[in-house]
Amino acid sequence: MSTQTPASVTLAVANQKGGVAKTTSVASIGAALAELGHRVLLVDLDPQACLTFSLGVDPEDLDVSVHHVLTKGVDPAEIIIETEDGVDLLPATIELARAEADLLTRTGREHVIKGALEQLAEDLGDEAYDWVLLDCPPSLGVLTVAALTAADGVLIPLQCETLSHRGVGQLLDTVHDVRRFTNRGLEVWGVLPTLYDGRTNHARTVLETISETYDLEVVEPPIPKTIKFAEAPAAGRSILATSRTNKGAQAYREVAKNLVERAARPKAKKKPAKKAAAKKTAAR
Repeated sequence: MSTQTPASVTLAVANQKGGVAKTTSVASIGAALAELGHRVLLVDLDPQACLTFSLGVDPEDLDVSVHHVLTKGVDPAEIIIETEDGVDLLPATIELARAEADLLTRTGREHVIKGALEQLAEDLGDEAYDWVLLDCPPSLGVLTVAALTAADGVLIPLQCETLSHRGVGQLLDTVHDVRRFTNRGLEVWGVLPTLYDGRTNHARTVLETISETYDLEVVEPPIPKTIKFAEAPAAGRSILATSRTNKGAQAYREVAKNLVERAARPKAKKKPAKKAAAKKTAAR
């Protein structure tokens, strides 16, 4: 039996720094939510199409993708692919690299993803997804802003080997702007520690520093480093399918349960914008 969320949740997974296990986290959390009985849609918004490939779909074999949904008005329901991991996928291809330029001159470009998801929910009715996870590109361009505009919350994967305060600060600045202009209800759900080696003091210091500096919640448990994460995409499945008992797979299952609990929380009151901005400035 699944613990159902009160309503459909759209969660953007974002960090403009690459190599933080962002796509791995989207695939693994999605599969874990599906194991819990939730209906899950993963949306690949990265032109590199790593999420699409890692779920067993060759982007080069696709004639239509999320690019056509966002720039051509194609019905998203026509593009969705069912995967072996129990999640549905709105796939990407390299064509998505053109979407930034195509959307730049469009009125309301920040709302293209939100509009597509609203149309999909309307089409599906009672069969609508419980969770929609948006795999954002490693940048703060039009697609990431559109994803944040469509999202209820944003989850920030953070590699625990190195720490870029500036990168997190820039993302939080973008979140602040999105709240002001296009999505007042957007909440930062917290930092997800990835590539975590608990044997090192540095990894623990990274967590303490980011939590204190930005007053961000740390989503537990940290995702441990394991070679199994590198092997899973080659099999076209998530680590939950390729290494079910692996410590990384178990960690993502725990994270998924904690995110379900987080989704059931009442909305937090917004902090004054000036105070938040001052915190970020001081951290740089």
